[in-house]
Amino acid sequence: MLHDMQKTCGQCSAAFDISPHDLSLLEKVSPVFGEKQEPIPPPTLCPLCRLQRRLLFRNERKFYRRTCDLTGKDIISIYAPDKPCVVYDQSAWWSDAWDQYATGRSFDFQKSFFEQFHALSLVAPRPCVVNMFSENSTYTNHCAYNKNCYMCINTGYSEDCFYCTNYNLYNRDCADCLAIQHCEQCYECVETQKSSFSSFLFQSENCTDCHYCFDCQSCQNCFLCWNLRHKQYCIGNEQYTKEQYAEKIATLRPATWAGVRERLEDFRKAMEERAFHKAISIEQSEGCEGDHIANCRNVTSSFSIFNSEDCSHCVDAGEMKTSIDVYEPFKGELQHETHACNAGYSLMVCSKCYESKNVLYSEYCWQSSDLFGCFGLFRKKYCILNKQYTKEEYEALVPKIIAHMRKTGEWGEFFPGNHSIFAYNETMAQQYIPLTREEALAKGWAWREETEEKSTVTRVIPADKLPETIDAVPDDVLNWAILCERTKRPFKLVKPELDFYRKMHLPIPRLHPDVRFAERIQLRSPWKTWQRECTRCGNETPSTFSPDRKEKILCRNCYLKEVYEGDIAA
Repeated sequence: MLHDMQKTCGQCSAAFDISPHDLSLLEKVSPVFGEKQEPIPPPTLCPLCRLQRRLLFRNERKFYRRTCDLTGKDIISIYAPDKPCVVYDQSAWWSDAWDQYATGRSFDFQKSFFEQFHALSLVAPRPCVVNMFSENSTYTNHCAYNKNCYMCINTGYSEDCFYCTNYNLYNRDCADCLAIQHCEQCYECVETQKSSFSSFLFQSENCTDCHYCFDCQSCQNCFLCWNLRHKQYCIGNEQYTKEQYAEKIATLRPATWAGVRERLEDFRKAMEERAFHKAISIEQSEGCEGDHIANCRNVTSSFSIFNSEDCSHCVDAGEMKTSIDVYEPFKGELQHETHACNAGYSLMVCSKCYESKNVLYSEYCWQSSDLFGCFGLFRKKYCILNKQYTKEEYEALVPKIIAHMRKTGEWGEFFPGNHSIFAYNETMAQQYIPLTREEALAKGWAWREETEEKSTVTRVIPADKLPETIDAVPDDVLNWAILCERTKRPFKLVKPELDFYRKMHLPIPRLHPDVRFAERIQLRSPWKTWQRECTRCGNETPSTFSPDRKEKILCRNCYLKEVYEGDIAA
């Protein structure tokens, strides 16, 4: 019988296990040059520290104004103007107006690979944001095929959406949502699918005109409900007639910001004290471990992954095969230690490489194959450090570089965190693994003090001085700077956003968009499991709810019995 390999993390000193499944995957994803495989060694960091290192290279939400280094045009970028790197406007980067090989250089066996790659990354042009095939969607990143979207991240095939993040796909007219798909006119919804005309839905599906609801499916006209299936005209899980519901909802539906926050607190209290929660969510899957796994087979230690097979330590992933230690990929196979590499086959230690094959230790490479240590190339082949080689030269040189990296201890490791162009608090690492300034600096990672971009406004107004209802808000609010009631950071509204609040009869939010995003992130399950006792049967079950939390946690069998066979009453 095979046993786990036990190791100590080289960063946090925590003990961690490497499973036989992980070792098998490392063997499968190890690249081959000629007829010789180059084995990837077992990881030296624990899974959380490995994920943190990848997240250090992902700035999703911090936008800055800077100048395109090719055209001189003013652009919106995820790179602050003082960052020591070369940034091109998207259209300029994709053009033929510059030489992709201009920064190429020969490999120096007297230096470490990471030292040479980092030097290349500072001079090779990079796109200002990752936003492909979109229309009127300037302030978006890690996005594609959107129209009229604003401040959306990791969003695709959507229209007229604002402040939506994390695998938002095929949505229309939605705002302040996280991880929703196929939704329309939804507000502040999290992990919700195929719903419309709703607000504050959490882990719900096929709902219409439902508000402040958790784990509801195929419901209509429900308010402050939980664990319901195929229900209509319910409030607090109590059944009403259509007429009774209309009369009561008129007094419950909040029109003011204070009312919204009060109802939201009622909702959170109901989720904590009255609702039933799945210990873990693994649906239509076989041989899987983790949480929020759907239609998968042989997927372990993974979170928020669907339609995948034979994977481990994958987060926010879809349609993946035979991959390990990846964050936010879609439609890929044979990937190891990658970040945001969609439609990639046989990729190792890559960040933001798309539609590519046989690419190692590279960043910002598109539609390419057989690259090693390249930065900012598209539609290229057989390149090392952005220098062109023949097929024979490439296949002879790469194994020599790998042998050199084995001696330096670099082979198999992701890019060092202190080589990220971003400060720690600019990245998603801060969102999911928050550190103080002192903690980040002590680890050798950068920190950036928050500064607000100056803009022309006619008025600066504290959030608590805003009109109470949306009907009382004048058009001139678009020229105001609103001071967040919690952080005092100023923020502005854009016209389509104001139109959305008016259409949905919602009050203007009084919290800065970053604060609202942080609140939604807190609703997501952590990327970790504990052993918990099922509230009903008492049997132990893995759960993403830590033992000190108060929620009612049910194992799979008890959950199905309670929700589908029991009477979920108020």
